[in-house]
Amino acid sequence: MRTSRLLSTIPALALAALLLSGCAAAGTQESASDSGGMPGLGAPEAPAVGEADGGSGGNLASQVSDDNRAVITVGTLYLTVEAPSEAASDAVAIVEAAGGRVDGRQEFAPRTFGDATDAGGAELVLRIPADRLTATLEKLKALGELEELQLSSTDVTREVQDIDARATALRSSITRLLALQDAAVTVDDLIDLESAISQRQAELESLESQQRYYADQVGLSTLTLTLGSEEVAPVDEPDTFLTGLLAGWQALVTFGSALLVIVGVLLPWLAALGLIGVIVLVIVRAIVRRYQAGERAAAVGGGGETGA
Repeated sequence: MRTSRLLSTIPALALAALLLSGCAAAGTQESASDSGGMPGLGAPEAPAVGEADGGSGGNLASQVSDDNRAVITVGTLYLTVEAPSEAASDAVAIVEAAGGRVDGRQEFAPRTFGDATDAGGAELVLRIPADRLTATLEKLKALGELEELQLSSTDVTREVQDIDARATALRSSITRLLALQDAAVTVDDLIDLESAISQRQAELESLESQQRYYADQVGLSTLTLTLGSEEVAPVDEPDTFLTGLLAGWQALVTFGSALLVIVGVLLPWLAALGLIGVIVLVIVRAIVRRYQAGERAAAVGGGGETGA
């Protein structure tokens, strides 16, 4: 009986030992990835993330290995155009022809500034393929007069490869746990394996979400394009005698126009105040004359009484 019981426990012990060794190896590999122990930036032996699932993880390993960098580029572009609405449509066509897309579009109706009315405006959020950014920018700048262009880049190569390495380690761990699950003979073993697999699957889905985010940000640069009319264009600083003379003349014309506007606003008030002043003056003069006439009449009456 003892021999038979001993023989019956041998498979269970072997399975437990295999489970412990597999989990320990997976934990060691994942700990190394979490603590920054990942392949070098140019390591050719690093496995490509997404091969096990048909490339559904948005992996950037091939892109990083080509130029050894993963860069996120964002920027702003301000153009002065004659017709902002038409220029916005042209900008959309240029970006879509380059393989990009429009993530946001906002147009503004014409606005009145004093006696002038502008042609409106537009603001676009453009996503342009990173490898076609320069050529697309040249086409966009040709739509109008360049007022401002700003571009900034952020290198995320280390973050990308860290996520790739951690995702690869998790996939390997899940594969081993699935193999152990097929060989499990007890309910407790199945429960433990399913719990471990579920935890790793959740971590893997989170990493794959980050991979898709970085793939989108690195693959497509973000450009905010603002289109304004000539009426609201920034004023160029004069740098020559001719431009200074022109700026002075425009300032004089602007001042004269503003002065005429002020005079036009004040003229009705001045006319009304003048009319009121005239009426008050007439009344005061009438009162003074009546008062003087009364004094003269009193003086004449007093003189007659004295003579009598």
